[in-house]
Amino acid sequence: MANPIHAMEVKDVFKALNTTESGLSKIQVEARRKQYGPNKLKEGKKVSPLVIFFRQFNSLIVYILIAATLISLFVGEVVDSIVILLILIANAIFGFIQEYKAEKAIDALKKLSSLKAKVIRSGKIVEVDAVELVPGDILVLEEGDKIPADARLFEIVKMKVEEASLTGESLPTTKQIASVKSDAVLGDQKDMVFSGTIVTYGRGRAIVVNTGMQTEIGKIADMLDQGERSATPLQHKLDVLGRNLGVATIVICLVVFIVGVIRTGNVLEMGLAAIALAVAAVPEGLPAVVTISLALGVQRMIKKHSLMRKLHSVETLGSTSVICTDKTGTLTCNAMTVRKVFVNNVDIDVSGNGYAMEGKFTQDGKSISADKFSLLLKCGVLCNNASLKEGGVIGDPTEGCLVVSAGKGGLGQEKTNAEYKRVDELPFDSERKMMSTVHQLGKKYVQFTKGAPDVLLHNCDYILINGKVGRLTKAMKDKLRDKNKEYAAQALRVLGFAYKELKKSKDAKESGLIFIGLQCMIDPAREGVKEAIASCHSAGIKVVMVTGDYEITAKAIAKELGLGQNVMQGKELERLNNEGADLAKIVEDIDIFARVNPEHKLMIVNAFKRLGHVVAMTGDGVNDAPALKKADIGIAMGITGTDVAKEASAMVLTDDHFRSIVDAVEEGRGIYDNIKKFVNYLLSSNFGEVLVLFVAMLIGFTDSTGAVVLPLLAIQILWLNLVTDGLPALALGVDPHSPKIMDRKPRLQSESIVNLNMLLNILVIGVLVCVSCLTLFKLGLPDGVDIARTMVFTSLVVLEFVRVYMIRAIYNIGLFSNKYLIAAIGMSLLLQLSVIYTPLSVLFKTAPLGLMHWMYILFAAVVVFVVGSLCSRLIVAFTREHD
Repeated sequence: MANPIHAMEVKDVFKALNTTESGLSKIQVEARRKQYGPNKLKEGKKVSPLVIFFRQFNSLIVYILIAATLISLFVGEVVDSIVILLILIANAIFGFIQEYKAEKAIDALKKLSSLKAKVIRSGKIVEVDAVELVPGDILVLEEGDKIPADARLFEIVKMKVEEASLTGESLPTTKQIASVKSDAVLGDQKDMVFSGTIVTYGRGRAIVVNTGMQTEIGKIADMLDQGERSATPLQHKLDVLGRNLGVATIVICLVVFIVGVIRTGNVLEMGLAAIALAVAAVPEGLPAVVTISLALGVQRMIKKHSLMRKLHSVETLGSTSVICTDKTGTLTCNAMTVRKVFVNNVDIDVSGNGYAMEGKFTQDGKSISADKFSLLLKCGVLCNNASLKEGGVIGDPTEGCLVVSAGKGGLGQEKTNAEYKRVDELPFDSERKMMSTVHQLGKKYVQFTKGAPDVLLHNCDYILINGKVGRLTKAMKDKLRDKNKEYAAQALRVLGFAYKELKKSKDAKESGLIFIGLQCMIDPAREGVKEAIASCHSAGIKVVMVTGDYEITAKAIAKELGLGQNVMQGKELERLNNEGADLAKIVEDIDIFARVNPEHKLMIVNAFKRLGHVVAMTGDGVNDAPALKKADIGIAMGITGTDVAKEASAMVLTDDHFRSIVDAVEEGRGIYDNIKKFVNYLLSSNFGEVLVLFVAMLIGFTDSTGAVVLPLLAIQILWLNLVTDGLPALALGVDPHSPKIMDRKPRLQSESIVNLNMLLNILVIGVLVCVSCLTLFKLGLPDGVDIARTMVFTSLVVLEFVRVYMIRAIYNIGLFSNKYLIAAIGMSLLLQLSVIYTPLSVLFKTAPLGLMHWMYILFAAVVVFVVGSLCSRLIVAFTREHD
């Protein structure tokens, strides 16, 4: 077949598929089932739950932690090894729960094909499982049916199909039998119906042309199955950090061991000290603290209508620099709404959104009674086959919004229909572009007609103005046509309304009509979206509209929301290469992509990623799923979104509101800040401990007997590791966000967690801690080695808590704003006191400290805080100059 199916005449399609209107025979069906296979989507590559669980351990930093567990067992620290092991398992369970659901995307797609179908076989209408359909089958389609395969229409009666989940168009597509151009995009293939879409109006018959993976939905499933979800920036950074820590730990511990043996000659003691230092140097709490911080952040985000399906994606959202968003149902209400009416020669505005009856009519900003144009509203509600249901409409959304506009004027559908009993109907068709209904009112009959304004005006001889009927002149018609163009330029869909009185119900003719007015409608922007987009812009995030709708509609909505007006059409995208290289050269200048197909969305995401952007993609339809998965973070709509979109996404908006994305971005940025805080805290604390021991060995402190002594013992190092790396680090994970967090530009994806600023701070604080502790050790030696060690042991605890507040000061966080941190520090200090002033002191080889010893420790803490804070400010100034 040279031409695609949608470009072929019906007779040629029948011939190409070797079928007739009477359908296939049983023998033909069996033969084709063997040839084409079942009408279902292939299953994705299954990954067992056990593999997913063990995959959580596939990280260098986890390998180091496992080694630390074995080391702890070797030195007899069973409790410490158990704690490390529990942390590893808890981290794996958290990751497993989140990863497991990601494997269900193909299963969700399968469900879309799990339905019954009415087909004609051997001249009879029969109902079969949709999985049994084959190319050449004749489908019988009626209002409300979900279409089970891609098919070419050959018979229709007023047929409309809801294709928003596949094409992104907000209005149902009016179908036709006539073929379309071969290069028509999916949304313009009006002679075709597609698997997974729904018949909303009328009925028809069609020839099945594609089944299973060959359908449009199947192609999407194939793209989704082939797509690889890349690791998030946070995962990359933690892996790099783990590798660096692993190498550094091995080198430092070897140096400490060698220098220590040279200095002391005690191989066993120095071996235990080096092993303990290895355990202390690796922040084994880091993965757990990251996971718990993300999990707590997810809980907060749920309250703000954002559900994260992947914990690590929280951080990715915080670094997002581009949001590619669908229009229908995401930026707009996905509900047609009458915005303006033109009646009695005046413009009237209509407030309210969607199918809610709340709203009023205003003229020049002042409320106006609907009584003055009640006939216009009656015509809209009576010449109508739609009805409202809770939160939506049954039938054509355009007709549904006419019911709503009448309701805003106090005209209920049931009451009006009861008063005006319908006795006849002239259905809408694409040739007449009008619809008429005849109603009995008492002993009289009234015909109401609605349709395209140009066509309707041609059939009107009179006009109703302020209750009086007058001749409709050519000048009046020209004015009304100009009004129609004016509204159309605002992307409003315009319908004209007319009526005439009849002597008999059978006298209905669509000529000699009395023109009443116009009603203008649009799928309006959601409340709060404009402000949300403005917040994105202030945070340095580019918002791009990606829609299957027409350019004029997309530009009108974009203008209302504060987006730019640079548009690229789907056909233009097709002229670029599929890898996105050509598009990447211009993509940053585009604000709107209109009339796009699923593969276009993937090109757009790829183009932005080529430029180094962290890309978020919002969507709700089947067509969005591949792009949702390919994007750094996919954001699906929870209410209107398909199961496919939800399963392919990393995040689901439970209220379908774009505004919730801004809240999620803020939360993501705050969580990343907190991760950086405790990475800074853990690394600076551990570096200080390593430096104290290493420098002490180089200096060679001696006791009263002249023997070389160390400022810390192995068991004390392990205790420090548990006391300071545990609860305080966790408490930092729930620290309040910086008040100016949304004034920053997005971070570069390549930026390391440990940047130059943090690295310099860690070095400075490590040196200050080292100098302070060794000074205290020197001062304490005359009172005995145990006293001196206890001073160093305790000062490290105190100084590390001072370090916590120094880090928080960088983010302008209030001193007492984190009650969990205060409680954690209090608990850790109590634990430290317990190993000094209780019988545990024997186990930890500590001695009770006197008042003067505590004065030395507090003085050291003040010096470190003051000098460290001053150095921190200088470092900030220096690093900003070198950014």
